[in-house]
Amino acid sequence: MKASERNGLSPIDLRAKAAAFAKKTVEKQSASFQRYGVWADWDAPYLTLQPEYEAAQLDVFGAMCLNGHVYRGFKPVHWSPSSRTALAEAELEYPEGHTSRSCYVAFATTATAPCLAPFAEGLRIAVWTTTPWTIPANLAVAVNPTMRISVVESSRTGRLLVATSLVESLETTLGLETGGFRELASFSGAEIAVGTTYRHPLCDRVSPVLEGGDYISADAGTGLVHTAPGHGQEDYQIGIKHGLALLSPVDDAGRFTAEAGGQFEGLDVLGDGNAAVIDALRENGSLLKEEPYAHKYPYDWRTKKPTIFRATEQWFASVDNFRDAAMGAIDTVKWIPALGKKRISAMTASRSDWCISRQVTLIDYVHG
Repeated sequence: MKASERNGLSPIDLRAKAAAFAKKTVEKQSASFQRYGVWADWDAPYLTLQPEYEAAQLDVFGAMCLNGHVYRGFKPVHWSPSSRTALAEAELEYPEGHTSRSCYVAFATTATAPCLAPFAEGLRIAVWTTTPWTIPANLAVAVNPTMRISVVESSRTGRLLVATSLVESLETTLGLETGGFRELASFSGAEIAVGTTYRHPLCDRVSPVLEGGDYISADAGTGLVHTAPGHGQEDYQIGIKHGLALLSPVDDAGRFTAEAGGQFEGLDVLGDGNAAVIDALRENGSLLKEEPYAHKYPYDWRTKKPTIFRATEQWFASVDNFRDAAMGAIDTVKWIPALGKKRISAMTASRSDWCISRQVTLIDYVHG
């Protein structure tokens, strides 16, 4: 339906049309499955819009609320700018062929850990990100406390902090000849994180270097991780641990808000906004390198467009509170095929919080 047609309907009439569309689609799908030879009780299917199903769902949801499993929280979730709603993991697709504009960026230190004092002059922290648009929301740099971090120097980059095991690969990435970096010293991440701070490259803000977790590896990048608590799950956890703010300067449509800075306000973070951040980093000398990076990236299963990670206020179910009961219930079910049990068990065992709210009522009604 066109927007003008939808706007002319009452909510009840709109939902009646949605229900009719859903039932018609069920009939088409049922006919296709039967033609394929799929066995099922086709005369008595269960549909999510049946009153009996809705009543059972409300009964379970009520019990969840009474047992304290449901709560309202402000935290990062998968967000679809194209349909303006939060999405669960099951509503994401990871198509082949996605390429991001990745960046190596240098943050100038404003204070250093005691071990770095002899090298403090001109020292910068090298980070790598595949989402440059999240740089305006940066509030920390995280390091693995057990990882070795080196102070290196070259005529082109000046002094940088980078994981010792990634020095050679960064030389190649930046187009330096072998040995282009002169290693001045190396320390553990734990030593680096004692009192080191840096100035944000795009705004007047000083942020700390903090100890992160095992998710920080030397597989790629620089070994020091740009951290934006409003735009990443690990980032959020580190932010909670260290009392960081939850900055998420992006609106429902995926555009920068005023909190990102006047030069970026209103720009699409996956388009012009991303490019504007990269250009700003290049202009002020913070950009070490930009290069395309092909990788798996989440897309909205309905609109087939990229999603973002964004902190919003949503309703969540805390699976931690009933995981054991759920795992026990899984064992009582006969799974056909048996592979289904393995998949749901792995999903339930690893889940902590489940985002259960959606913003696009009509679409969810149609898709159940």
